Amino acid sequence: MKKSLPLSHVYRLLEPGPVVLLTTAGPKRPNIMTMSWHMMIDFEPPLVGCVISNRDYTFNVLRKTKECVINIPTVELAREVTGCGNTSGRNIDKFRKFGLTPFAATQVRAPLIDECFASLECRVVDTGMVNKYNIFILEVVKAWIDRSKKHPQTIHHCGRGNFMVAGRTIKLPSKMK
Repeated sequence: MKKSLPLSHVYRLLEPGPVVLLTTAGPKRPNIMTMSWHMMIDFEPPLVGCVISNRDYTFNVLRKTKECVINIPTVELAREVTGCGNTSGRNIDKFRKFGLTPFAATQVRAPLIDECFASLECRVVDTGMVNKYNIFILEVVKAWIDRSKKHPQTIHHCGRGNFMVAGRTIKLPSKMK
């Protein structure tokens, strides 16, 4: 039997995908922000919508530079991911503090994170929903993947410090390519 759920918990049911590490090229140094709220908007070119709080250091950096990298970590980086999410880049170098390696991107100034299995170089293409909803629309301009990781286990935020690890994969018939 179903029971009432507080509306403030709805986000725990609709998590959009893996937790990612968004990197930007800040005025002093590159920064890393942990982000859970993103969504695919279109496929070719790939467009991604990202919700970034206007209270986060990354918000103004991204608004100014209009470039970032979405880095997709695996469960092996869970402690670094939560560490980056629980600190601010205003005063610390998260790459150094969490032992992550910046790697030069080819299309944007923000760095890739070498330890992540995939990285998406992005440019902001639409800020029409930033003032009202804190939603940036990004176009992926270059994508990178470590093909040696055959079944990467990503982590998914379920709220209040709880995460789910992606595991078993099943294949079903699909008309999509």
